[in-house]
Amino acid sequence: MLTGVTDGIFCCLLGAPPNAVGPLESVESSDGYTFVEVKPGRVLRVKHAGPAPAPTPPPSLPDTAQGDRSGLVHCQRRITVYRNGRLLVENLGRSPRADLLHGQNGSGEPPASLEVELADPAGSDGHSGTGSSGSGSAGRRRRARRPKRTIHIDCEKRITSCKGTQADVVLFFIHGVGGSLAIWKEQLDFFVRLGYEVVAPDLAGHGASSAPQVAAAYTFYALAEDMRAIFKRYAKKRNVLIGHSYGVSFCTFLAHEYPDLVHKVIMINGGGPTALEPSFCSIFNMPTCVLHCLSPCLAWSFLKAGFARQGAKEKQLLKEGNAFNVSSFVLRAMMSGQYWPEGDEVYHAELTVPVLLVHGMHDKFVPVEEDQRMAEILLLAFLKLIDEGSHMVMLECPETVNTLLHEFLLWEPEPSPKALPAPPPVPPEEKK
Repeated sequence: MLTGVTDGIFCCLLGAPPNAVGPLESVESSDGYTFVEVKPGRVLRVKHAGPAPAPTPPPSLPDTAQGDRSGLVHCQRRITVYRNGRLLVENLGRSPRADLLHGQNGSGEPPASLEVELADPAGSDGHSGTGSSGSGSAGRRRRARRPKRTIHIDCEKRITSCKGTQADVVLFFIHGVGGSLAIWKEQLDFFVRLGYEVVAPDLAGHGASSAPQVAAAYTFYALAEDMRAIFKRYAKKRNVLIGHSYGVSFCTFLAHEYPDLVHKVIMINGGGPTALEPSFCSIFNMPTCVLHCLSPCLAWSFLKAGFARQGAKEKQLLKEGNAFNVSSFVLRAMMSGQYWPEGDEVYHAELTVPVLLVHGMHDKFVPVEEDQRMAEILLLAFLKLIDEGSHMVMLECPETVNTLLHEFLLWEPEPSPKALPAPPPVPPEEKK
C-alpha cells in the first residue's frame, strides 16, 4: 500500500505514470504464444494451440446438396422500432429454443412477440422495461403508432455439432477489462485435450500485448478492429466465440459482422443488450496518479466483487489469472473508451447465431436481470445459472463451465418435422 502511495506522488509530480506502460516479459513462441502485429507498432500476444494439422479431407457437398435437413433452422423475425422509443420483436415460425432450454434453467417456448423500451431512446427517460405484447387497448395503441423503421429477418442456418476432431472448428476466447488470456487457462487446456483448435489473444495493454500510451488506443472501436484482425487471421469455416464481461461485446460485434463464419457464441457474465456508454461519475475518471495510489484498494474490491469467496485459493487465482493486473493508465483508458452506441437492443435482436449465456449468481458487477434481458432479446439463446459462481466463474468453477461449454458445442437442433402425407381419399361407396 505504501509503495503504491509513493509511486502515486511521483506520478503527480512528474506528470507521467510510474512503471511506463509497456508489454510484460514475452514468452517464447515454442510455448505456444505468437505475437501478431495487427497494426504498425501494435502487437498482440496470442495463444494458438490445437492438434497437429491433418491431411486435407476431400471437399464435402454444400449444405444445399445434403440429403437430410439436420440442424437446419429457419430464422424468421420482425423487429419494429417506434418513434416513442419502444421496440417490438416478433418471432415468426418455429424456433428451436425449446430444444435449447430442455434440461436447463427455464422451459417452454419463447413468446411470439416481445415489446421492450429501449435503454436510451431519443427523448425517453433512459429507463428500460419489458413486457409481452397484449391485445385490447394495448394492441390498438400499438397499431396507432407509426414505426420509425422495420427490420425483417428471414434466413436459413445450419447449426451443427462442433467436435474437436473436426478440422474446420476454431474456438476464440476473448477476456475483459483488466484480464488476460491467462484467465482461460483451464478452458484452453480442457479443449486442447479434446482436440479443438483454440485462439486466445491478450487485449492491447493487457498481458504481454503492447500498451500504447495514448488513450485513443483503448476505445471500443480500436479494440474491436484488433479482434477483427485476429479473427480474420485464424478463422475457419465454423468459428465459436467465447467472451467474458467486456469481451462479450467484441464477440457480439464479430458475430454481427461475420454471420456466415460465426457458428455459435458463448457469453459469460456479459450483461444486457444495451449500447455502451462510459459513466461520468465513475471512480475511473480520476487522474491516473490517483488511481495508481488506489490500486491496492481496487484489487481488493475486485476480489470481493468478482469472486463468491475470498480465501487463499481465490487470491491465488486472481494472481495467476492476471485479473485486474494492468496499469492505471490502461485501466482508466479502457473504462472511458467503452462507447459503442450501435450495440443496442436492435443490434442484438438482429443476431441469428445460437448463443449460450452463462451467469454466476454471486456476480456483483453484472446483475442476473441483465443476462435475463439478453436472453429475451436474442433469437436463439438460453441462459445457464451457476449458483456457486461469481463474475470470474470460469476460474471458480472450471469443471462446471467446461462441461457446459462442451455440451453447447456438441448441441444441434432437432430436424424440422416433415409434413405428413395426406390420407388416401375414401371411396364413394364407403362414405356414410
